[in-house]
Amino acid sequence: MTRSVQGQPCWYELTTPDPMASGAFYGALLGWEVTEVPMGAQSYFLNKCGDKNVSGMMTPDDAEIPPNWCFYIATENADDTAAAVVADGGGQVVAPMDVPGTGRFAILSDPQGAVFGILQPLPGDTGDAYAPEVTGHGAWHELMTSDPQGAVAFYRKHFGWGLGDAMDIGAMGTYQLFAAGAGDAGGIMGQPQPDMPPFWGVYFRVDSIDAAQAAIPGLGGRIVNGPMEVPGGAWVLQGIDPQGAYFALTGKK
Repeated sequence: MTRSVQGQPCWYELTTPDPMASGAFYGALLGWEVTEVPMGAQSYFLNKCGDKNVSGMMTPDDAEIPPNWCFYIATENADDTAAAVVADGGGQVVAPMDVPGTGRFAILSDPQGAVFGILQPLPGDTGDAYAPEVTGHGAWHELMTSDPQGAVAFYRKHFGWGLGDAMDIGAMGTYQLFAAGAGDAGGIMGQPQPDMPPFWGVYFRVDSIDAAQAAIPGLGGRIVNGPMEVPGGAWVLQGIDPQGAYFALTGKK
């Protein structure tokens, strides 16, 4: 029996004005190697960790789009999921379309405005990007939103996510863990600042959070929070890369 991919984290995509410079930053930090893939008038850039594709990069079609990471969720049917999300108060940023050799994707937003991608992979392809314990791969996903309870209900409805522990985080309310497949894959929380737009943050795995902390300034990035210890013994930090995209890392001390 084929395992359903519905709701599985499956891809990460960086929109950046300078993919090669971004690739150099993340390559030094996460061990990625960049491969340019011509796609008509514009190239797509694949980031490999060893022999696995872990993320992609592209330049924005609109210069007004700020640098950002987009988190993709697998679905059994991209068209049905996109239609259901829009009918449920979400938005459609990019309508479903095919990517040769990859599957069918769309870019959507939830009812609070957080943008995310969906991907209907080719049959039998579950992808390698999300591997929580593997250095250089996606390890955690964090939604900051104006309506955490509404967001939990929305993603559970459309992607079948389970619920993990709910942790009290003081003035910001509750940090609700969600499970995608076998274990917890991320958390949903309120916004640290009321004027902050809802968004998905992606955490990548590093061997040493201390080594990453020391390296980031010299690579042209900056740390905006952390390192700090989180439940389970892991350490995290959040930063801004040299092109202005928010990123996050998790690893041992």
